[in-house]
Amino acid sequence: MIFEKLKLEGSYLIKLDFKKDNRGFFSRLFCENEFKENGLNSNWVQMNNSYNKFKGTLRGMHMQKEPFNEVKLVRCIKGEIFDVIVDLRIKSKTFGMWVGRKLSETNKHMMYVPSGFAHGFISLTD
Repeated sequence: MIFEKLKLEGSYLIKLDFKKDNRGFFSRLFCENEFKENGLNSNWVQMNNSYNKFKGTLRGMHMQKEPFNEVKLVRCIKGEIFDVIVDLRIKSKTFGMWVGRKLSETNKHMMYVPSGFAHGFISLTD
C-alpha cells in the first residue's frame, strides 16, 4: 500500500499496490503492520457498506462525538464517489479545513479519516 499524506493533519489517501498477471491482480487492502508504521489506527471494530442507487445521491457530512468518535477507512467498490473530509478537531493546525478526492472502482483508492473529522460523499455514477 502507498500512504499519501493529505493536507489535513493525520489524513491519508491510500493507494493499493497491485500484483498483476494474466489472471487479474492481487492487492492488500489492510496490513496491521503497515498501518502502525504510518501511525494509523489498526484496530477496526466494525465494517459497514453503503449503497446509492442514483448518481447525485448525497451522504452529507457526519461524524461521531466523544465518546463515540470513530476512525474511518472509506473505499468505493462500484462506480465513483467524490469523498470529502473536514477537520473538526478544535486544537488541530488544520481545524476547519477540508479535502476531497474521487474514489472509484477504477482507481481503487481509500480515504483514511481520522477521529474528529466529519465525512461525506456524493455518488458520481448510478
